[in-house]
Amino acid sequence: MQKSINKTVVVGLSGGVDSSVAAHLLKEEGYNVIGLFMKNWHDDSVTISDECPWLDDSNDAMLVAEKLAIPFQTVDLSEQYRERIVNYMFKEYEMGRTPNPDVLCNREIKFDVFMKIALSLGADYVATGHYCQRTSLTIDDKEIFQLRAGADGNKDQSYFLCQLSQEQLAKTLFPIGHLEKPKVREIALSQDLVTADKKDSQGLCFIGKVRLPDFLQQQLKPKEGVIVEIPQEQVLEILGGNQDSSTFIKEDLPQLAQKNEYSQNKGKVVGKHQGAHYFTIGQRKGLAVGGTPEPLFVIETDVKENVIYTGQGKNHKGLYRKGLFVQENEIHWIREDLTLQVDQTLQVDARIRYRQTLEKATLYRVEGGLYVIFDNPQSAIAEGQFVAWYHKDECLGSGVIS
Repeated sequence: MQKSINKTVVVGLSGGVDSSVAAHLLKEEGYNVIGLFMKNWHDDSVTISDECPWLDDSNDAMLVAEKLAIPFQTVDLSEQYRERIVNYMFKEYEMGRTPNPDVLCNREIKFDVFMKIALSLGADYVATGHYCQRTSLTIDDKEIFQLRAGADGNKDQSYFLCQLSQEQLAKTLFPIGHLEKPKVREIALSQDLVTADKKDSQGLCFIGKVRLPDFLQQQLKPKEGVIVEIPQEQVLEILGGNQDSSTFIKEDLPQLAQKNEYSQNKGKVVGKHQGAHYFTIGQRKGLAVGGTPEPLFVIETDVKENVIYTGQGKNHKGLYRKGLFVQENEIHWIREDLTLQVDQTLQVDARIRYRQTLEKATLYRVEGGLYVIFDNPQSAIAEGQFVAWYHKDECLGSGVIS
């Protein structure tokens, strides 16, 4: 291994096995390693049981730092977290959109607020336990950084980092990105790290497992409305079916990305709910409506009228769309050198959620934004979520679905 003499790296020690092993590997490589734990949440009233309480995590992070003989401190970023993540989430849900707090947390907290603190401590780099890889290439004498998928296909977290910039990637290291999870645990065991057998945390980034309605009810008040079931025949056929996305012309795009419009007279009332803003497209749980041959899925929410529209079965036509639109100010290129100009297109692979397999799609840049049109119609395209586009295993950019 190449020794990285006199380079300082701050590792975001989360109290989990991945960041613990990341810190160990960097120390092995000869970096001056500092462990920093981010405290981002104080309110335990909405978390479920004792899973992921920050106190245990902070304690485990401290024990790992002691074991590795590296300096350790805790930073309290809860104010910034509430401002930039929690308030944003409330606002998005209120508008009937579905935000992704993990993507936001990486963009706004870990690789912005946290990174600035790390660099102010004299660090050359920040490192995290993410399963992704950073490489670079040189174009016109300029080093360009690439965000690549992690070697472990089951754990690849490049989607969560799809909003990172060149400036952020230049200062970031992903020490475990080339490893598979079992190997990471093996290394932790061999080093006798307290986190070796610790379960992966789940739930909201830094908050842990929460009851989402409880969490949202802190600011969004319950409001009774109706659940309407829409039969298949009331849904328009998906334009373009499984047609190759690169064959469409500009005039087709708005229609391909358009979502179905529903009204109560197109279906029947099958139940009640406590607020359309608590639900998202594709959701199956929490509807509390039985007696249908197939389970009901949310196909649309109308927060203005406070109505939830549902359809039977995961193949209900109302769940599917061929494309989506990203507004101009929401388009983000990691690979700035590949930025599309108006009327340019690019064939990519894309995903609209974490762990989704990559799907063939075409990007169409137009005045005011960007269309992403898939070869195959996609289920549960939700406004507020992120679409990320790739070439092979490299994430090129992303945008908020509008």
